[in-house]
Amino acid sequence: MKIQSYELGPIQTNAYVITNEELNRAVVIDPGMNPGKLIQRLQDAGTTVEAILLTHAHFDHMGGVDETRKAFGAPVYIHDLEAEWLTDPRKNGSLRWSEVTAPLVTDEAEYALDEGQMLKLIGLEFRVMHTPGHSPGSVSFLCGEHLFSGDVLFRQSVGRTDLPGGAERDLFDSIRGKLYKLAPQTTVYPGHGPRTSIGYEMQNNPYVPGQPR
Repeated sequence: MKIQSYELGPIQTNAYVITNEELNRAVVIDPGMNPGKLIQRLQDAGTTVEAILLTHAHFDHMGGVDETRKAFGAPVYIHDLEAEWLTDPRKNGSLRWSEVTAPLVTDEAEYALDEGQMLKLIGLEFRVMHTPGHSPGSVSFLCGEHLFSGDVLFRQSVGRTDLPGGAERDLFDSIRGKLYKLAPQTTVYPGHGPRTSIGYEMQNNPYVPGQPR
């Protein structure tokens, strides 16, 4: 398994490409905005994209969905609580941040995500963890000891909860009740900023200190 990250768009959102190199097949997580370089690299390598997974539907994470979907014919997966956000610029935030982007609307997602769901893609398994707080339909994806956390958990920080649908208590419950129960060596790939690990955040995150095991 190969994991590549791309900083895309004006808010430098991390888009991730997970590739099974033996099959030359990939999954894209959060194609961000302006995903041209990501698409070009995959096309140059002749890689087949099996799926586009969204951790949540804020504009900086979903802005490149249709461009990526059309380039590869790949279906989109999102939690049901934010399915309508893809087609509503008020809900995905693009209408509010007019200085950053034009209003964004995409086609509907093909598939819904739910807590505990196991996605079998590119010869790997991705476990869906519903981790609300930053937004009601936020999810994290666990593949082996690799966690793609969206805007829930960052290196020594956490996602903001002051946007519509955000809830601080839900965010802390998601982190303590689900993410901190993962193995300490689990690598965390956040929606913004550098990677980290569960063990490091339990010891060093000033917003959500870890609980004794």
